Amino acid sequence: MPSLGPREAPRPSRTVEAASQSETVLVLLGPTAVGKSRVAIEVARRLDGEVISADSRAFFQGLDIATDKVPPLARRGVPHHLIDQVEPTGRYDAMAFRQDADRLIGEIAGRGRVPIVCGGGTLYLGAILRGLFAGPAADLALRRDLELLSPAALHARLKTVDPRAAARIHPNDRLRLVRALEVHALTGRPISSWQEEAKPLPYRFIPFGLTREREDHKAAIAARVETMLARGLLAEVEGLRQRGFDRTAQAFRTVGVREAFDFLDGEISEEELEESIVRNTWSLARRQMAWFRADRNVAWIDVTGRSPKDVAHEIATRFAQERGREREETHAG
Repeated sequence: MPSLGPREAPRPSRTVEAASQSETVLVLLGPTAVGKSRVAIEVARRLDGEVISADSRAFFQGLDIATDKVPPLARRGVPHHLIDQVEPTGRYDAMAFRQDADRLIGEIAGRGRVPIVCGGGTLYLGAILRGLFAGPAADLALRRDLELLSPAALHARLKTVDPRAAARIHPNDRLRLVRALEVHALTGRPISSWQEEAKPLPYRFIPFGLTREREDHKAAIAARVETMLARGLLAEVEGLRQRGFDRTAQAFRTVGVREAFDFLDGEISEEELEESIVRNTWSLARRQMAWFRADRNVAWIDVTGRSPKDVAHEIATRFAQERGREREETHAG
């Protein structure tokens, strides 16, 4: 996906018209293994910012290798929030993230710093950029029954009760398929109808998206998986298992963890372990991009062959220019 030209500025999220607060939030999003975390650190250093993680698995403690968390030493001097805040066997949903992000944005802006939301967790980013509806609480028994079905069966069932949601949700996105069917079963109303009532957080979001050329991205994923295994992914997962972490945990759905379980249980070989993690990571990246492409406000930047500092310089410059234009328009009005 080509980057925008140097004269083009990112368009503020549609939340700007509805904003009731003046805080401007930089959002750095993109698929897994594209380099968001390290770019976010460099952006924060240039803008005097603080990073709010929207990585759906970095919330969990004990998954340092599986989620490729940036080590504390590399984050030094840049405050990070919502990393390692949930026990490995705990749960953390999109509503909890929305509430935490709302609070943190206000606190960071109150300190005179720039809030930077960074991650690829589409469910969590959607909670603040597109909004959530006040849907029913999870029904664990119903979810267990639905999770016994294949993604294809779930998608086919959703087509019959909510065609609009089925058209929007990726056929392999088990998490969203289950939730959509759960909402319909509990309320008798399609989730697509509920979502029309959702509202984003009342801030001015300026989103930047990172992308890489296809083959470069696939190579980066393969290299990352190789490094994860060399660093001790299997030992990390085995340690979690010994502490009571099992297949029912929310964090079990992390790519790399599921496959490690299969290997440790003797279901796949070492070669199949690496191949399956690479394949499933690439599938995740494709699903994420399908979701991101629906937001026309994202300014896409191709980071192929570029350093985090170079990309961060471009983002910081364009963000500052956008904020400057906003101030001029405010004064002119």
